[in-house]
Amino acid sequence: MSLVLFQMSGSFRALLIRSHKFYVEQAQKRLLSQFQNIEEEAEKYSREWLNQHSPMFDPDRYNADDFYDQATEEGIEYYEMLEDMRNRTRLSVISGMYHEWDKQFRGWLTKEIEFWHHGNEAKSVIWKKTFYPLMDFLEAIGFHVKSMPYFTSLDRCRLIVNAYKHGDGDAFTHIKKLYPEFINESMNDSLYIDMSDHTDLVVSDAHVEEFSKAIIDFWESVPENFFDSDIICFPEWFEKAFEKDLTNSKKQRPEEP
Repeated sequence: MSLVLFQMSGSFRALLIRSHKFYVEQAQKRLLSQFQNIEEEAEKYSREWLNQHSPMFDPDRYNADDFYDQATEEGIEYYEMLEDMRNRTRLSVISGMYHEWDKQFRGWLTKEIEFWHHGNEAKSVIWKKTFYPLMDFLEAIGFHVKSMPYFTSLDRCRLIVNAYKHGDGDAFTHIKKLYPEFINESMNDSLYIDMSDHTDLVVSDAHVEEFSKAIIDFWESVPENFFDSDIICFPEWFEKAFEKDLTNSKKQRPEEP
């Protein structure tokens, strides 16, 4: 008989999806919605600046057009700062949803391992490995996640989160080569994109929706049961950790009289 090594119960799957949807809905309601009318806010700021400084206007010393131009410039600067804050808020929301998915995914794997294997090395290595080795692990146990339609979006999300965290590192280099749509449009040209840096990283509301859907699709597509008969072999890094646990267990056994 085949043994179930990993299981995704319907109730747990529903809980994961429900908590993710709650996070995204509340982020939209409590954070991102605050930036819906920044154009109007910038115009209002420009008018308020003009009203605040109008008592200081001296027609004998200043040109009225210059005064109005300055008010316009103040409004533009205010708009740009709000736009930058909106972008950083989106990046923070995306990072939050990705990191929570990542922790829940690793936590699910390690808890399932506890049912049929005792030892810390095998569980610890799950928390240490990066995205692609863990995807290889899923492939090895029969879940062909890399061929799923949402996989590219998950990978794009991973790169965005890493670039937001680490700045001008490998993730941002990959973004410039593979996904230039995440670069500020003022730099999104073959002549300038190589000159861009992490401050030019830009995401939209559509990207938030894309990455959220990818996470939901991932949880929905996880098979209910993973049988030992479907596993040809674990990745080498997991086999080594597994064997180390067995070795440590033998060392800890009391000697027979």
